[in-house]
Amino acid sequence: MTERFDAVVIGSGFGGAVTAARLAAAGWSVLVLERGRPYPPGSFPRSPAQVAAAFWDPSAGRHGMFDIWSFSGVNAVTASGLGGGSLIYANVLLRKPPETFVGEDGTPWPVGYDELVDHYERVEDVIRPVPYPAAHEARTPKTRAMRRAAAALGREWESSPLAVAFAAADDGPPGLGDPLPDDEHNVHGAARTTCRLCGECDLGCNFGAKQTLDHTYLSRAGRDGAVLRTLCEAMVIARDGDGGYAVTYRRHLGDARDGVTETLLDGDGDAPTATVRAKHVVVSAGTVGTARLLLRNRAGLPGLSARLGEGFSSNGDLLTFAWRTPRELDMSTGPVITGSMRWSDAESPSGRMFQVQDAGVPAIGEWFFHAFDIPATTWGARRIIMKWIARRLRGRRDTSIGTELSALIGRGPVSTGSLPLLGMGRDVPGGRLYLRGSDLDCDWDERDSEQVFDAIVDASRGIARELGGELRRVPLAHLITVHPLGGCAMAGDPRTGVVDAHGRVFGEPGLHVADGSVMPGPVGPNPSLTIAALADRFADAMIEAGP
Repeated sequence: MTERFDAVVIGSGFGGAVTAARLAAAGWSVLVLERGRPYPPGSFPRSPAQVAAAFWDPSAGRHGMFDIWSFSGVNAVTASGLGGGSLIYANVLLRKPPETFVGEDGTPWPVGYDELVDHYERVEDVIRPVPYPAAHEARTPKTRAMRRAAAALGREWESSPLAVAFAAADDGPPGLGDPLPDDEHNVHGAARTTCRLCGECDLGCNFGAKQTLDHTYLSRAGRDGAVLRTLCEAMVIARDGDGGYAVTYRRHLGDARDGVTETLLDGDGDAPTATVRAKHVVVSAGTVGTARLLLRNRAGLPGLSARLGEGFSSNGDLLTFAWRTPRELDMSTGPVITGSMRWSDAESPSGRMFQVQDAGVPAIGEWFFHAFDIPATTWGARRIIMKWIARRLRGRRDTSIGTELSALIGRGPVSTGSLPLLGMGRDVPGGRLYLRGSDLDCDWDERDSEQVFDAIVDASRGIARELGGELRRVPLAHLITVHPLGGCAMAGDPRTGVVDAHGRVFGEPGLHVADGSVMPGPVGPNPSLTIAALADRFADAMIEAGP
């Protein structure tokens, strides 16, 4: 018999996890379908071979975390796994500035800042973001350097609220690798420790120090009775003829399930697909995943707005580098991001808010940067090398060659003195997600937001100059986004959007969307907290209406 639930939640990122936890706490029967694997502490990839296997492409037998989309107009990096984007994001939970809740024509968003304040606070109470501790800042050269650069530029350096456990107790001192209290309801049942400042946040935290959604909202959802099924990918959503919906999902079987605990799998047989029914379906597959799923299911969902797929935004993502500064910035020490400099709408040359943040890489990443130093280092070490060769030829043997080897490695002015800078802001949401055959594609023209990107570049150049280096840009860096937004925009009616101010899909009663796709435009700051706050608001409306 087909299983029935009050709600099926598709996806376990910031929208899906919050929704599932809220509904389960209200007594709803909830099923969460996550296409990716669970990742307990210690399971994230580190070696080259592990990273090579960490990409998502089921058609090639790959079921890893990183899902990379190459569209006609832009490329996007998304995540696949229990906890969604929280597994690989840089932990920053910033609120959207109140004055930016406006559309391109100046009209207010369907939901404003005042309507989200309580929901921001609820999410913060669960995930518990904290500023980067001053005690750790003393250990983090890049943060101290960015703070000095901000002061020299007359800017404020904001210590970002980070979803990271730096201390073993809320009122305790920060410590490196201190054991965290056990949580009997945690879905992984694995030990966790405080942050070790290793710069590995974006590869997944093997110590469990990140307050990711699997450790927080999804564990709460499971505690309150929600069923969590990983490696289950929703493929079809259709009306079931009984006032609800049937959701058919694909089970990723075989090697994909190796090492996954049975409680997080759909263990009912080995059929490749299964179907469940629910009065409510919440699509939270992320901006890209939600667009693809709904566009592919238009035939079974005839009420969908014609605006589906429109209003795509990159959130102004732009990566640059402060290059070869005379400072020892040590980009592998600390969490990936520790703070921000922000330019408001009024301060920005484009009239559109943006910010620049420090960034970091794991220690192994510094060896990549060190490759730029090798030619100069080898040339600079030639005298020592020639002396060593001459001694050998004259028969003189010095068995201690530490000085020679040190010279060959070198000090590493690029790897030591360079720092990635992450820009983002309120770009123009002029892109469109659509199907090309059965594949998803995106039309997006970076020229629409040229003034925004120019302002970010100018600000980043000023930061690099104050650090004593030059600004380097990655070719076509503005064509890569890690914060894709839009496609199912909130609006007042189906002529201008896809969902209403409570995430309810126009024309399809019982169908909801709760993820970054509902944004009518860019968030500006890192969007995770705003996505979660909107999901919390949407859950309120669902609970009030009843299952």
